[in-house]
Amino acid sequence: MDDRAELSEFLKSRRARLRPQDVGLRDYGGVRRVAGLRREELARLAGVSIAHYTRLEQGKGDSVSDEILDAVGSALRLDTDELTYLRRIARHPLPCAGAETSPEVPASLRYLLESFVMTPALVVGRHTQIIGWNQLAVAVFGDLPALPEDRRTLSHLLFTEPYLRELLRTGWERAAREQVAHLRVLLGRYRGDSGLAAHVDGLRELSADFARMWAEHPVAQVRSRAYVLHHPVVGELTLHGELVTLPDEPSCCGLDLFAAEPGSASEQALRKLGSLGSGYEGDLGET
Repeated sequence: MDDRAELSEFLKSRRARLRPQDVGLRDYGGVRRVAGLRREELARLAGVSIAHYTRLEQGKGDSVSDEILDAVGSALRLDTDELTYLRRIARHPLPCAGAETSPEVPASLRYLLESFVMTPALVVGRHTQIIGWNQLAVAVFGDLPALPEDRRTLSHLLFTEPYLRELLRTGWERAAREQVAHLRVLLGRYRGDSGLAAHVDGLRELSADFARMWAEHPVAQVRSRAYVLHHPVVGELTLHGELVTLPDEPSCCGLDLFAAEPGSASEQALRKLGSLGSGYEGDLGET
């Protein structure tokens, strides 16, 4: 993955989504040769020279000050996640503390996973690898242990496994786009991690849907979210997800927890799945 090209394409994508009337500029009509704002219009809004902005959009961000980056971000109406991403990709990557190829889940985390008897729980690595899970996560999301290790990632589940697409149905597009947006956050956070860049490049080749969404340059940190699942055993199941970061575990991105509303039909469905133990593992990995 080319860092300069990523910076250039990101800025162009954000400039293209703004129209003159969106930012208080007069539109004199006629056919515009570019989608969205022109470079000179954006530079004027940001209060920077066209030469400064052009260098930045060419992927040459190292000599650009933080003040100019912030001014450009404000002119482009970037949100907090997007502005953080811009600041990170505009600089040369610092040496990245490498994640292990096959990260180990510490014993304390394994014990914690198994203690969540009513909560499907996953330990996720910085390449979205699923490196730990409890029995209830297998009951909900399918036979994770049966997947080849190099495809046991949240990204592969969403973009290459029919079981997950069927589980999410109409909610698949949103969940998939959220995953792509979060991958870009990780790419900015762990710049210089060749394994993460290879993960993204591999998915772009493997999945046309992933390539389409990646080309749109979404950027958003995964936060609280809700999914309606259509489970083959217990039917409709609404789960609320929360990604808890693990700052002291360099190979892990976080602990992904899913819970049902207390007293709801979904909580009863989770209780039923839990009572089935390892007897149900779905058909994930059998495709």
